[in-house]
Amino acid sequence: MLSILNSVTSLQAENALSNTTTALNKNLEQLSTGLRINSGSDDAAGLSIANGLQANIAGLTQSSNNASDGVGMLQTADGALSQVTTLLNRAVTLATEAANGGLSSTQSTALQTEYTSIQAEIDNIGKTTDFNGTAVFGSSGSIFESDGTTSGTISDAVSALSSKDLGLTTSGSPLSTTAGAQAELTLIDTAVNTVAEDRGTIGATVNQLTASQTVDSAAVTNLTSAEDSIQNADVGQVVAQMTQNNVLEQTGMAALSQSNQMQQNVLKLLQ
Repeated sequence: MLSILNSVTSLQAENALSNTTTALNKNLEQLSTGLRINSGSDDAAGLSIANGLQANIAGLTQSSNNASDGVGMLQTADGALSQVTTLLNRAVTLATEAANGGLSSTQSTALQTEYTSIQAEIDNIGKTTDFNGTAVFGSSGSIFESDGTTSGTISDAVSALSSKDLGLTTSGSPLSTTAGAQAELTLIDTAVNTVAEDRGTIGATVNQLTASQTVDSAAVTNLTSAEDSIQNADVGQVVAQMTQNNVLEQTGMAALSQSNQMQQNVLKLLQ
């Protein structure tokens, strides 16, 4: 049937061409952004899931960074305590020598002076050791971890450090007499054990934080893979679709032109 008022075939061809052009534009958008989902209209459910996964990834990534900071602080404390152990070992030597007896007053005074210096250095280490501007010894902080849905904390508290905290004699001259030196040697040995226990606790916490980082990293990898499969475009598939839509657009334009040409045939009947 030939009609000059309406051309159904032209309308059909135009609609098909419009749909093809829309699909082609979507292909170009996906290739330019690398994303399959660029708006809620593309895949509302998929976008919601992808955004949730991104939040989980962000939380886990920061949690890993938090743990890394905690490890750095604890390692700083451990390094300082290693130096304290060296100082205490020297104190053991001094106290053992002073406890032997037979020393002159000058020798006893020299031993006490060095011991006092050791205590002062331990006090100094306890006061001045810091990590990122925050005092290390005597801290009572904790490492916060979260994946955006659940959270927890790991304590990274470090005991205070000073000669007094270690139980050493902080007044008088304990190494000036044999009895005093023998009593102080017992206190020094206890202090050595205390420092060793503190370093053991620090080491265990470092291992815990390191393990937590490993878990966080694995989770980030898995969640990123899941988010990629939902959010990212399959380039090969999109290119194939774009090629198909390019062909359809060309054939659609040809069909629309042919449909419009049919209208011209009506004029030939009037000639």
